Amino acid sequence: MLRWSFYLSAILMSALAIQAVNASEKPRLTQPRPAVDVAILLDTSNSMDGLIDQAKSQLWTIINEFAAAKRHGLTPTLRVALFEYGNTNLPASEGYIRQVVPLTDDLDALSEALFALTTNGGDEYCGQVIEEAIKRLDWTGEPNAYKAIFIAGNEPFTQGPVDYKQSCAYAIQHGVIVNTIHCGDYNTGIQGMWQHGARLAEGNYLNINQDEAVVHIDAPQDAELIQLNIQLNATYLWYGVKGRAAGIRQEMQDSNAMSYGQGNMALRVASKSSSVYSNTRTDLVDAFASEAVALDKVEEADLPEAMKGMTVEEREQHVQEQSAKRAKVQAKIQTLTAERESYVAAERKRMAEDGDDTLGDVIVQSVREQLDNAGFDERTSDTAE
Repeated sequence: MLRWSFYLSAILMSALAIQAVNASEKPRLTQPRPAVDVAILLDTSNSMDGLIDQAKSQLWTIINEFAAAKRHGLTPTLRVALFEYGNTNLPASEGYIRQVVPLTDDLDALSEALFALTTNGGDEYCGQVIEEAIKRLDWTGEPNAYKAIFIAGNEPFTQGPVDYKQSCAYAIQHGVIVNTIHCGDYNTGIQGMWQHGARLAEGNYLNINQDEAVVHIDAPQDAELIQLNIQLNATYLWYGVKGRAAGIRQEMQDSNAMSYGQGNMALRVASKSSSVYSNTRTDLVDAFASEAVALDKVEEADLPEAMKGMTVEEREQHVQEQSAKRAKVQAKIQTLTAERESYVAAERKRMAEDGDDTLGDVIVQSVREQLDNAGFDERTSDTAE
């Protein structure tokens, strides 16, 4: 009798343990990805050609910092917005300000818009562009999200009809940190109230030399990563008019990244292998995986050429085959990227570079610190550039 009691007790305890494990796992299975919303506000007046060049050259360095971040094992859903200000080509009635791209997860659209920026002399109204970014953008309402503005420019922070103290206070009231990046001397930026603006909105005050050339280190893995990028692109099933445009855009942004050398292109390839690079509205592989589209609802005319005439079952099989190919290529890219990062880190240490900070440098430094403060407790790897 005692033996049976022991067995029953053991069975009951085992069942309770399994139930407890399942209960503890359920929140992880249903937990949404953490949200990250970032707005980049760039001064596009005459003297800022170097700043824009740094932004173009270091976009994928910045993106990879977010791709490496984790909260409870989950990569964030990343949206980035872009504003320009201080350009006399823009209407004076709107404060020489333009929302170039709203908060979007379409990173190729962001890159395309960034590469289209041009500079022209003007008045730089920091307070007004910050206020516009808070008002116009559909910032996430998710609790514990990381929401931040990075504003870069070189004129006093005090210019314009909107008081920077008012707009910075307005930003932090909406849970948005404001990081200020003065293009020029550190103390001059303090005198121009760039530091004070950052303090009011709980951000970091940073300064850079906007004319410092960005050096991307080429690595032995770069050639293979570029070949894998070709294989990765071949797995995309662009559908509809927007999909066809997205396919062209993807190739153009590959070309734009390559214009800054193989090292920069390798960084873009790394971004494309991560979950922050998503095309759920234009690619059937991403759309099907996220349940954003039902394959039986896609019009025949909107299908990629290779899928026209397929039954619904054949469509699903083809999409799943492309998904498997993509996952295999992405895994190879991630392995090579980890090797590349180790190589580049060692090279930078050996070179002992002593140049000034650039836009990507200071954004990465702040993002790393602020994500840690926001509860992002893991990183998959250190981004080397």
